[in-house]
Amino acid sequence: MGRIEKLAERYERYISLPWQKGLAGAQKAIFVVYDKTDERRLINRKELFALATAKAKHPWKEVDLSGVFSQWMAGIDYRESYFESPEDLELKLEDDFLDYVVNILQEGLAGQDIDNKTVVGVFGVASLFGFVRISEIMFRIENSIRGRLVVFFPGEFENANYRLLDARDGWNYHAVPITLHEEISIT
Repeated sequence: MGRIEKLAERYERYISLPWQKGLAGAQKAIFVVYDKTDERRLINRKELFALATAKAKHPWKEVDLSGVFSQWMAGIDYRESYFESPEDLELKLEDDFLDYVVNILQEGLAGQDIDNKTVVGVFGVASLFGFVRISEIMFRIENSIRGRLVVFFPGEFENANYRLLDARDGWNYHAVPITLHEEISIT
């Protein structure tokens, strides 16, 4: 069995458990953490997670963030000037792009087809690296999570810290980690 299949198996075991009610938004988040070199494999096998969710009798919805930077950039009137002076883009990234990504996720979490039994899977967070921090996004959307939010996270989880693409300082977040290296702690 391959690494992605093992992750899907661990995810299925977790998502099939009875869901505790009254959790805070951060506690409704699940991070499926995998090696950054497995990004394409995971994307090509993401149906394993959708099937595991359906098997657990929960609706599944996906949000793909892979192309959000190019979509956002295409909507900027003065984008050519930012290519000439990329350092000028920094402030716009911290505010406007972060808001753009948060809005996409909040729309994905607030659809009419989303309820407290729905699992929303978020793919493509690696494409945000260097532009915005996942921690900032999570803090801004956690109150919008109705059912469960599953973030597919290419990086590391160690000592209760998440590190995207193994390259930045990590941050401590209360999401449930699903990894190949540790058993899930269910409290």
